[in-house]
Amino acid sequence: MTDAAKLIRAHIRDMEAYQPVYPFEVLAQQLGRDPAEIVKLNANENPYGPDPAALAALQDLEYAHIYPDPESRLLRAALAKQLDLPIENLMIGAGADELIDLIMRLFLDPGDVLLNCPPTFGMYAFGAGVNNACLVEVPRKPNFSLDMEGIELAVAQHKPKLLFLASPNNPDGGVLPQEALDRILAMPVAVVVDEAYIQFADPGSSRLQAVFDHQNLIVLQTFSKWAGLAGMRVGYGVFPEELMPYLWKIKQPYNVSVAGAAAALASLENIDALQENVCKLVTERQRLFEMLEEIPYLRPYPSQTNFILCQVISRPATDLKQALERAGILVRYFNKPGLRDHIRISVGTPAQSNALLAALAAME
Repeated sequence: MTDAAKLIRAHIRDMEAYQPVYPFEVLAQQLGRDPAEIVKLNANENPYGPDPAALAALQDLEYAHIYPDPESRLLRAALAKQLDLPIENLMIGAGADELIDLIMRLFLDPGDVLLNCPPTFGMYAFGAGVNNACLVEVPRKPNFSLDMEGIELAVAQHKPKLLFLASPNNPDGGVLPQEALDRILAMPVAVVVDEAYIQFADPGSSRLQAVFDHQNLIVLQTFSKWAGLAGMRVGYGVFPEELMPYLWKIKQPYNVSVAGAAAALASLENIDALQENVCKLVTERQRLFEMLEEIPYLRPYPSQTNFILCQVISRPATDLKQALERAGILVRYFNKPGLRDHIRISVGTPAQSNALLAALAAME
């Protein structure tokens, strides 16, 4: 009898698994608490949730029994109008994560180099492992800015095909400076700018329009954060025209569900109401940042996202994370280089922030 496990690809055996945040109901069960008692600030979700119109669209689905449009035409047309971009350059994915994987499958043969700049979003390194790519890392500086000289040296030495850059970056919340991006785009590498949190950043921070000036630039965004649709898994990308035929060729045909597409379309039709929620979170981010600065054992970093990274002083960050967890407050801890003395706090409602601040003050 054949043991199927012995047939698994060798690089899959050796790769490190991605560490996701567990679902709300699982966390509540693990903590032995009623979900209503938990303050969940560990996954950068939008606490205000979807627009009521999106929930109504889900309730009124007519064609859940029919396969979705493989080209997501209605949603792409609405996005093209909203973003003032040609529909031909847009692709919808089951979350931006699917598009990240799709890009890697488009470019990377086994052994090809993917350049990464940690600390950053873990899906880039994870995707490199799945695709059996060679991951070359140029760590960020202590203030989380890019090591531009290190990137230039790595490109010259290793000749990577892909470089992923989150802007704003996760977990520190900093936006990629235009000068740095221009310098990188002049290098012989395809550049993917992941703008999952761009709606929380200063106006003019997005690089969507720059795709049309650079054949080596791809920009990704998502409905997960600003539209409160993390559970629906809908993301989108703007790609150079030359790449689109090949992306359509390898994309799973029915990748975006009718539910996700309907919720995203309704969100675009009610974007003003959702923008009010974004404004609430930006306002609360500033208030929370100022209050965190008053906690003597925390050093928060300025952020242009819906989260704030804090360095933990005079005590182990993992101990603080666990103490907050016992109080029913969930924050994110990363056991990774450059982050082991940090926690990341999602921006929630004012009431959630108050509960967090009270717990932190009690631990002084």
